[in-house]
Order: sequence, then C-alpha cells, then structure tokens
Amino acid sequence: MTSFLYRCTDCGRDYPRESVRYLCPECGKAYKPGIPLVGVLEAVFDYAAIHAGFDRLEPDWQLFCAVEHEFHPPLPVGNTPLAKVARLGTELGLPHLWVKNDGLNPSGSLKDRASFLVAAEALRIGEKRIVAASTGNAASALAAVCASAGLEALIFVPEKAPKAKLVQMVLAGARVVPVKGTYDDAFRLSLEYTAQRGGLNRNTAYHPLTLEGKKTAGLEIWAQLGFQVPDAIFVSVGDGVILGGVHKAFVDLQRAGLIQRLPRLIGVQAGASDAIHRYVQTGIYSDAPDPSTKADSISVVCPSNAHGARKAILESKGLTLAVSDDEILQAQKRLLSRTGIFTEPAGAAALAGLVKLQAGPDRLNVGDRVVLLATGHGLKDVEAPLSRVSIPAAIQPVLEAVEL
Repeated sequence: MTSFLYRCTDCGRDYPRESVRYLCPECGKAYKPGIPLVGVLEAVFDYAAIHAGFDRLEPDWQLFCAVEHEFHPPLPVGNTPLAKVARLGTELGLPHLWVKNDGLNPSGSLKDRASFLVAAEALRIGEKRIVAASTGNAASALAAVCASAGLEALIFVPEKAPKAKLVQMVLAGARVVPVKGTYDDAFRLSLEYTAQRGGLNRNTAYHPLTLEGKKTAGLEIWAQLGFQVPDAIFVSVGDGVILGGVHKAFVDLQRAGLIQRLPRLIGVQAGASDAIHRYVQTGIYSDAPDPSTKADSISVVCPSNAHGARKAILESKGLTLAVSDDEILQAQKRLLSRTGIFTEPAGAAALAGLVKLQAGPDRLNVGDRVVLLATGHGLKDVEAPLSRVSIPAAIQPVLEAVEL
C-alpha cells in the first residue's frame, strides 16, 4: 500500500489520506472562485523508506506514486523522450541542451500525467465520473484516460477552445460542455457542478493528485539525465501547476536524500497572461485581465496555482520571463526547423524564454545542463502558426514546372 499523508502548503497541517479530497479543510474555507487557490495539499511520503528502497539500477517509481499500481488505467502515459538538441544548443551557446518532448503522450500533451493519476484515484475510490475545466489539453487528456479506464468524463471548456482538442474529447466519448466565457468561468462552473451534483473534480491544483501526476515529468528528466540534476528547466506557465509539479519532483528527491540540490526553474508566460510573472517580480498578486494570446493553453486570468508557482520559483532560485506572441511563434518555428520537434505555441513559450534570456545580461553559462519542457504536440493547434505560414501553390505534374 502506498504510504503518504496530505500536508497543507499554507498552514502545514497534516491529514490522513482518506480524510481529505481537495483543499485543506481549514485554509480552504478562504477560497472562492476568482482568486488563486489557498490550502493546496501536497502528498508527503515516507522519504526514509524511499531512500532505503530506491535502486538506480532497477528504479521503483511506485515509491513516489500516490495511487497504487493496481488502480492505474491501461494507458501508457509518460516515459516520453528527452532529446539532446545539439544544433539548437550550439546556436544558443548551450551545448548541453535537451528537450523533453511531452507532446508524445497518448493524447498529445503533458496533461495526460495528471489525468492518469486522478483517473487511478477514481478507480480506487469507486467514483465513475470525473469533472474538469480546461482550455483543451487537460480535457483531451481526461477524455482519453477515461476512455481507457471505462470512466465518464464531463468537461467544461471555453467556447473558443481549439477545434482539434474538441474533436479529441468528443471522439473519446467525453461529455463536452462549451461555456460562453473564459477558462476561469469554466473552472468556477465545474466546481459548482461537483459540489452540487457529485463526481470527482480533476481541476488543476484543486485536486492534489494533479500536481503528483505532473511531477513524473521531473522524475523522468532526472533519470534520463543519468540521475543527474539539470542546472535549469524552462517551463511554459499558465495555471502554474506544471511548474509546481516539476518542482515537487525534485523536492521529493531531495527529501529522500537522492539529490543534493534543486534545479533552477525558469517560468515563461505569454505577455498578455503574465499574472504569475508579475507576482514573482513584485510579490503582489493581481489577475491578468485580458490574457489574449496565441498560446491558448497558457491563457488564464487567475492562475489557480499562483502561490505554489511563486514558491517553486523562489525555492529553486529561479526566475520568470514574459514573452510576446511573436516571440512564441518564432520559437515554435525555430524548434521544429532545428530539432524536428513540433510543439504547440504554449510549449514553444519555453524556448522563447530561453532565447530571451540568452540575449540579455543574465544568460546561462556555457557549461549549464538545460532542459526545455515541450508540453504539447504542435498538431493540437495549427491555427496559430497558419497565420505565419505560406502554403505553396500546386503545380502541374511535370518536371518542367518544378523550379530549380
């Protein structure tokens, strides 16, 4: 049986696994939709047992997992490739540059990791319906995992969610409810639904296992680098949960005595959706009132894990950056043309941040080991790059028509 308890990241109270489900029962009383989450819970493991039982030759990742393996859905999530990208690294003065390509998860994004673990928890507790709000990727992930596990997915999406992601959800058999409004409106409605009509709410950071699921990306990075800690990891940031999950991976490793230091986390936000960036810079939180960006997956007025993301940046001695849509789309093209990796605009924001950092006085050192997290496949949203791409006109099927 998995051994862990839940701890409130605000007040520090501990709770047995079966006594809580979402937020801290005390601190969570202060939460209302429209503000960043308070009372977010984290899973705290038996780190002495992990230290004693973890073998690098035959690693048992279940030691770090908050749901027993017997409840895991039959969908192969995770274990995505970590590619060393020498050509791109040379251009940026970083010969030790890698890309973690999470667009190769089953539904095409890193969000499969969180949905997978929440679905496993639903199977464990006998809950048949999982409810979520999403701009697209989390919903696609939930639909796919629920399809594999025989669970019902009920998904609230903003009406302007990309069509490719909506097609995934519907074909997977999910019940999709488009909402006239923003992601934040969909988030609020999903909370009201589960509070009054039941179901397990998968919303990001609201359910603590979303952080636990996303931390597996960080654990894989560590293992794929030969059990070495990178110097910096660049993460595109919307709600701040992927950032928080990657941070939790290395915090768990450090608590277990398996590593000595944390990697610097570099959070990158779209310029119009920069609430967490400004929060880190000033120490004062305020919403992003008009988060219009081509990177729809990181467009959010009120990031649910704003407090946790800021804490992760500060604890890792990292930093945040804001980049324009133009910089994001340039980075998307550059990544594909230099590495062959096609990531959606939200995933390309990480590279846009690295390019921006390397052009300034705080550039990384040439010997640094750096990882870019590509969070979703480029085919998830082709509408954004289409605005910058010119498709060649057709020619007659004769050799003479082909220009030299």
